[in-house]
Amino acid sequence: MPLPKLTIVLGGTASGKSVFAEQLVTKTELSRVYVATAQAWDNEMVNKIATHRAQRGAGWRTVEEPRDLPRVLSTVTLDEVVLIDCATLWLTNLTLDNADPSGPTDALLTAIASCPAPVVIVSNELGMGIVPETPLGRQFRNAQGMLNQRIATAADLAVMVIAGLPLVLKGTLP
Repeated sequence: MPLPKLTIVLGGTASGKSVFAEQLVTKTELSRVYVATAQAWDNEMVNKIATHRAQRGAGWRTVEEPRDLPRVLSTVTLDEVVLIDCATLWLTNLTLDNADPSGPTDALLTAIASCPAPVVIVSNELGMGIVPETPLGRQFRNAQGMLNQRIATAADLAVMVIAGLPLVLKGTLP
């Protein structure tokens, strides 16, 4: 069974969501496109990016794009599969630009619908932890929750990864 048009893989920090998403993509016989939304602002992030690259291994075309995901999706072909890792860092980049995420989210969902390839999006589930102390933290948590809801509504497959174990929320695993 092939991957559906849109899959969202949710989880907490270090839950195994990226590894699970990579496994989903690798099981296809399509050319793999990894869209990295992270920016290396400090040494910790530099190390995290290096770890993800090593973990992924060879066989991926990597596109580093912190904001314009619709542009990247417009370049994808039918014989490819796309992994966007991750929506949370994408939202962070928009937030740092003081952008309202609703327009970019609309554009992203439209681009996914027009994309000829299956798309897998990794995203963090932030609503299960401590309430953030600052107004900006609470605003971001709420924006992340809305982003996840919008992607999950559009998705054919939604999976929550907890302790490396997938729990299907919507759809059927291929």
